[in-house]
Amino acid sequence: MLSSQISRILFVLPIFLVSLTIHEYAHAWLAYRYGDDTAKRMGRLTLNPLAHISLFGTIIMPLLVQFGWAKPVPIDFSVLTKKQIFRVAAAGPLANILLALILAIVFHVLRLQAMSLIGNFVLWAIFINFILAVFNLIPIPPLDGSRMVYAGLKSPTAIKTYRNFARFGMLILIGFLLLGGFQIIMWPLVSVFYSLLGLPLPALTIEQAKTNLK
Repeated sequence: MLSSQISRILFVLPIFLVSLTIHEYAHAWLAYRYGDDTAKRMGRLTLNPLAHISLFGTIIMPLLVQFGWAKPVPIDFSVLTKKQIFRVAAAGPLANILLALILAIVFHVLRLQAMSLIGNFVLWAIFINFILAVFNLIPIPPLDGSRMVYAGLKSPTAIKTYRNFARFGMLILIGFLLLGGFQIIMWPLVSVFYSLLGLPLPALTIEQAKTNLK
C-alpha cells in the first residue's frame, strides 16, 4: 500500500511541478506586461520550476496530503488597475485550464489508451491542471479567486470588509478543506469536465473518484 502511494507521488510529482510553474509564470508574465517588474527582479519570471518551489508547500505537503502549492509570485498590486489585478489573478488558473484542454485534444488526436503509460500520464496532467485551476478560483484569501473578487469591489466598506476577511483567510481555507469543501466542490466539477471532454479518469484515481462522486 505504502509503495503504491509512493509510486503514485513520484509519477505525478513532475506533472505537479510543471503545472505549478506554468501557473505562477502566467501571473508573473502578465503582471510584467502591465508594468510590474517585481517578479522579474526577484527571478520569478521564469519557467524553471526551482524558482517556484516552496519546501513546505511543494515538497512536504504533497507527501503528506497529496496536495500542495508553489511560492506565490510577488506582485505589486499598487501599480495595477482593478481590471489588471483581475486579469493577473485569473492568468494562473486560465493557464492551467488552457493546458488541460490542449492535453485533452492531444489525448484524443493521438488516440491514447487510458491504461497505457503515456495515456495515463496525460490524463494525470489534465487532472492536476484542472484541479489547480478550480481550487485557485475559490474566493478565499490568499487564493486567486479572492483577488478577482477584490478587483470587482468598489465601495470603501466592501474593500474594508474584504481586508478584514483576508486577515483570517488561511484559517478559513484550512477549515474549508477540513470540512470537506475540497471534495464537495472538486469532484462534481471534475465529473462534468471529464464527461464534456469525453475523457476517462486517470487509472490510479478511478476507484477513489467513484467513491467521492457517490
